[in-house]
Amino acid sequence: MIKPHWGGLRSAVMLLLAGWALSSWTLTAQAGDGKPLTLEEALRAADAPHPDMVALEAERSLALADQQLVDSRQDVSLALEGRLQRVKPTLPPNGGDYISDNSVRLTARKNLFDFGRTSNAEEAARSVVDARDQTLLDGRAQRRLDIMARFFDVLMADMRYTADNEFLAATYVAFDHARDRQDQKLISQVDVMELETKSQEWLVKRNDSEKRQRLTRALLADAMNQPGQLVSDLEDPKLQSNERAVPEYEALLPIMLENNPRMKAQRQLLAASQQRLESLRADIRPRIDAELEAADYPQRKLGGRDDVRAGLVFTWPIYQGGRNSAEIAREQAQFQKLQAESERLKRELSQALLSTWLDVNQLRKTARRAAKVEADYRDLALDRARAQYEMEFVTTLGTTMANTLEAKISQRSVEYRLALTLAKLEALIGGPLPSMPNKK
Repeated sequence: MIKPHWGGLRSAVMLLLAGWALSSWTLTAQAGDGKPLTLEEALRAADAPHPDMVALEAERSLALADQQLVDSRQDVSLALEGRLQRVKPTLPPNGGDYISDNSVRLTARKNLFDFGRTSNAEEAARSVVDARDQTLLDGRAQRRLDIMARFFDVLMADMRYTADNEFLAATYVAFDHARDRQDQKLISQVDVMELETKSQEWLVKRNDSEKRQRLTRALLADAMNQPGQLVSDLEDPKLQSNERAVPEYEALLPIMLENNPRMKAQRQLLAASQQRLESLRADIRPRIDAELEAADYPQRKLGGRDDVRAGLVFTWPIYQGGRNSAEIAREQAQFQKLQAESERLKRELSQALLSTWLDVNQLRKTARRAAKVEADYRDLALDRARAQYEMEFVTTLGTTMANTLEAKISQRSVEYRLALTLAKLEALIGGPLPSMPNKK
């Protein structure tokens, strides 16, 4: 029977008490007076202003401005014209002499028909706005994913610190006990230095974990657009939605291709390009404008006056050089580029969907099982070590407790990864997973 040294025993008891306190799974790095931040509260920050979202909003505003510019083509235009001129009439009483014929004119003009030029341009502008709306939806979904990932990173950093602190305490107790035994000439200095080296290695790891706690909180604050406002306490989410049923990949693929915001945006951009092409082709077609003019001739000496004039103006472009052909060629090239990008995006999203779907299945069917088996084994090993400690067969529980905590961390990590992967799956298909019965 091994008799534990009393100095080592005291350290072991302190370690045991600390371990029980740390294994309460509040998972916080430091005590806070306020209420712990929940995942739901953190995700609400996805709707708050953020540099990424501000940039997307600005792109949408640009698209709206372009739409207003195109819509204004059908607005009534007013022009005030003052004309100073001298004319030479051919008829009496002023025939043959130059005289002043100054005038002031107010002209109102409105386009009535341009045979598709404006209507197609308007449709193109609206399609671009719709595309920017879809990009905003995708940006908001990506923000939620980023916040969720950062939230889980903080929880993992806290757990990692707790585990590393347990291992540090265990190695230090072993080192402290070894020094006592060295004083009794029971072990060599080499053995003591080996344990001291392990203790120092865990000290470095523990301090790195502490640094990671601060860094992950800073990244979470940035993701929530609250830079510098580091959260002390986070509430570990229950993640009950991890149990929802997931359809087969073949069932999800058409849903994704139809509803994914990026695919929708790409389709809108393709439609906009086609509509711009039609508008450019209409550039060589005629246009009909209504025109109303009021004029005043303060010094007119001619016999005729037309103070008010109303009419229809028919304009048919006959020759514009190569401008129209070049614009059409440019838009056709842009359309071909968008088609290629659409096909590439379709393949990328299909691969992303397959990879994410496979990750969900792997986490559920393999990683979960492996983590549970490891956690169950560590629980049993801790029970056995605790019994041996009480019977004085072992001198410390520190390493066993640390291994138990490590197994629970792995188990929780699987649930975090599963929750994030399911969220990615929903972001890809552009909405909640279709309802279907859970498989028993």
